[in-house]
Amino acid sequence: MRLLILSGGLLSLISSATFATAADGAPSHKILILGDSLSAGYGIRQQEGWAYLLQTELAERAIIINASVSGETTAGGVQRLPPLIEQHQPSIVIIELGGNDGLRGYPATSIRKNLQTLITKSMDAGAEVLLIGMRIPPNYGTRYTNAFEQNYVQLADKYSLALVPFLLESVAGKPALMQSDGIHPTAEAQALILQNVLPALRAMLD
Repeated sequence: MRLLILSGGLLSLISSATFATAADGAPSHKILILGDSLSAGYGIRQQEGWAYLLQTELAERAIIINASVSGETTAGGVQRLPPLIEQHQPSIVIIELGGNDGLRGYPATSIRKNLQTLITKSMDAGAEVLLIGMRIPPNYGTRYTNAFEQNYVQLADKYSLALVPFLLESVAGKPALMQSDGIHPTAEAQALILQNVLPALRAMLD
């Protein structure tokens, strides 16, 4: 199994077994994950994160390139995406960004604009997009939280994208599955997060 991991701007390759390969001798897909700490595995071991577990699930079909960075925003993703696409030429881009923007109270319209840019840049490069939605705490106010969440739904509809409505479905709000900060999931929650992502991703692969 191989997992390409970008950490602090450096690319490392972890190898533990031989890939089952496509007819041309290579896995049939490259999947680029552009995310924040929820996908970077903040506070847990790298091997426990849902992105690493994803490679185990798709070992015969894909190489996972995890370009997630803790603290990343949609604006940061817009800056980092073009060279990542040029380097790795993914067939699928998973966009898991916006949570940090929301927690910082950035305008929902700005978040939407950046997400739209990430989507169009990925599609222009010939990649399919899996958009992963996020929610923020209700103390930000109903108007803002609704606008924030609808960004994902509306963009998925506009561009006919596969959508995971909420990455932390069945995880958020459960103390046993969240770290002490109440924001980041524990290692035990990662398998549940993976199951939130897999159905939509498998449909794309099939």
